[in-house]
Amino acid sequence: MPTRPSYYITTPIYYVNDVPHIGHAYTTLACDVLARFKRLDGFDVMFLTGTDEHGQKVEKSAVAAGVDPLSFCDKVSTRFSELAVAMNFSHDQFIRTTEERHKKAAQHLWERIKSKGYIYEDKYAGWYSVRDEAFYAEKELIVGEDGEKSAPTGAAVEWVEEASYFFKLSAFADQLLDLYKSQPDFVMPLTRLNEVKSFVEGGLLDLSISRTTFDWGVKVPDNEDHVMYVWIDALTNYLTALGYPDETTDTYQNFWPANIHMVGKDILRFHAVYWPAFLMAADLPLPKRVFAHGWWTNEGQKISKSLGNVIDPFELIDTYSLDATRFFMLREVPFGNDGDFSRASFVNRCNADLANGFGNFAQRSLSMVHKNCDGVVPVSGPLTDDDTKFLSGIENALDGVRGHMDCQAFHKALDAIWTHVSAADSYISVAEPWKLKKTDPDRMATVLYVCTEAIRMLAILMQPIMPDSAEKMLDQMGVSERGFDQLSAKHRLKAGHQIPKPQGIFPRFEHEDTK
Repeated sequence: MPTRPSYYITTPIYYVNDVPHIGHAYTTLACDVLARFKRLDGFDVMFLTGTDEHGQKVEKSAVAAGVDPLSFCDKVSTRFSELAVAMNFSHDQFIRTTEERHKKAAQHLWERIKSKGYIYEDKYAGWYSVRDEAFYAEKELIVGEDGEKSAPTGAAVEWVEEASYFFKLSAFADQLLDLYKSQPDFVMPLTRLNEVKSFVEGGLLDLSISRTTFDWGVKVPDNEDHVMYVWIDALTNYLTALGYPDETTDTYQNFWPANIHMVGKDILRFHAVYWPAFLMAADLPLPKRVFAHGWWTNEGQKISKSLGNVIDPFELIDTYSLDATRFFMLREVPFGNDGDFSRASFVNRCNADLANGFGNFAQRSLSMVHKNCDGVVPVSGPLTDDDTKFLSGIENALDGVRGHMDCQAFHKALDAIWTHVSAADSYISVAEPWKLKKTDPDRMATVLYVCTEAIRMLAILMQPIMPDSAEKMLDQMGVSERGFDQLSAKHRLKAGHQIPKPQGIFPRFEHEDTK
């Protein structure tokens, strides 16, 4: 039996100094949709997410909360696990960097890089942002009107002087530029690749990779006065989950290198510059792609705790339902771009595409089957050219959707599916099966057969984005085989197949000012 192709997708591991927000949900949702799609398309998938639990920021947050760091991490990490359940994410592993297996992996990678001559000890003096867990060069800082300096992200910086181990990042500039040139899809979208190239071309300084002013982290091998700087610790999680440092396991052999690291644009540099350099230094294979998506604003405003406009994904689910939330987040904004969240656009989009679009087509089609065909799939007569063209369009949609998914263009994948939802609405409106009952019942049966088969295939295509809704739709059609291999004429519904009385799946939402 042939082995299924493998696919490894990761989210960033989320920092536990705060509770989950829409940005965390957005990144993991994109990974979940891609993982579900690949599984349905015949791949053996490894989908990893988790939490990053070391560093000065976590230590300070724990002190502020009056608990020890591990207890603090236990509590906040649980909230991220709860978000994964609430959003119906299908991850295969949830990793925490406080796990012993991760400490072992991080220390092994450190020793491997050091043995090859790329780690040395010196003294660090420079600007450091606790919030970003990042060091910044003088030229990168922003000077405010009051003369105060801040990071490019707006985070406060402080001058730090301490003994440190350094990674010879400067030695990898040419290799990194060669990587970006030979593999232009290593960083996506293109605007992010240009950003990374510009950073590397501007000159790379060696990177401080340990700290001595706090001790909440993975200890540096052979020198426990130092803990690893959070990024060399955190990034190693992608290897830890596969069993590293044991590179002989089936899991490691099957899934490394990763097919895609999905990240927010604020941590692109760490994944597209530092991480490949670490792997080059360790003589390990590089991931195939880093995709950096944009940020959400809220009603046109930058999201921040100080403004009190943080978007809570748990509240969205409670208010609008799970699958509507999943659908809107990937349908509304071209993936990779920044996007603006508004409740009006949420309601308008979901009402138009779900309640009035696919939901309405499915409900009236299946209701007519239940009422006029004794609740079974009717016997189809000869298909007209229009019937065949309509069904063939959906049967052949997978190639286009697959191409968009492979480029992480989730909005285009949904556009492609919704082209056929619109075609379905046009088909039934032109065919008017409600009129055919009296004038041509055989043709009515054929039209309803075509509509029922279209619903089956559209629901199969929608499974990665709206798994609960698609499952309900397929359940009420009595369809058990749901892989993408079912999108062909030879797998069409059989006449006489029982269909229960249909239930509405997509609610219609009201604008808040009309409630």
